[in-house]
Amino acid sequence: MYHLLVVDDEEKIRTIIKKYAVFEGNTVTEAHDGMEAVEICRENPNEFDLIIMDVMMPELDGFSAVREIRKISSVPVLMLSARGEEYDRIHGFEIGIDDYVVKPFSPKELMMRVNAIIKRSSQGKKAADTTASFEGLRIDFSARIVEVDGVRVDLSPKEYDLLYYMVLNKNIALTREQLINNIWGYDFYGDDRTLDTHIKLLRKSLGPYSKFIVTLRGVGYRFEA
Repeated sequence: MYHLLVVDDEEKIRTIIKKYAVFEGNTVTEAHDGMEAVEICRENPNEFDLIIMDVMMPELDGFSAVREIRKISSVPVLMLSARGEEYDRIHGFEIGIDDYVVKPFSPKELMMRVNAIIKRSSQGKKAADTTASFEGLRIDFSARIVEVDGVRVDLSPKEYDLLYYMVLNKNIALTREQLINNIWGYDFYGDDRTLDTHIKLLRKSLGPYSKFIVTLRGVGYRFEA
């Protein structure tokens, strides 16, 4: 079904994830630290459908490993961490991860998130060969490229997915639940800071054109153009 790279210095964690992943028909490759993960990705840049990456590891931590992997691959990354502080979550999203799961976690929920991320990623690759422009904001859907006043901006996969979905539904009020279900593709557990964090980062990336993303207090957001 899918080929996953599981990166964690704890063998017990790798074993649990592999057990559930293989049960669903997936293939799993293991790495015991960030350095090994980077080396595996350099040798096989297009091999994996998703990487599950721990944060705290010897040799090379998860954040540093993702930064290195992003130089050669846009493979989706789900980050695992015992730390759930907002700073760590934001830092992860800024360097291009797709989801952030705090330990301890439910293996079944983890696999739901994995499947949802891969599904969204596959849909993004099939985006129509069109572009959209709103003043100095230009979006190339086929190449997943966003430009602000002629300068390309680097969005994380989820930032782009949010922008893409809102542009496709421009001038339509989108509830928080709609955005979460369509971008993350799973029943959302816990608080909804993940959505707010991505909106905040997306607005920062769009600069003066963040004005197009309008907050609907008590409802959600709307791309108004």
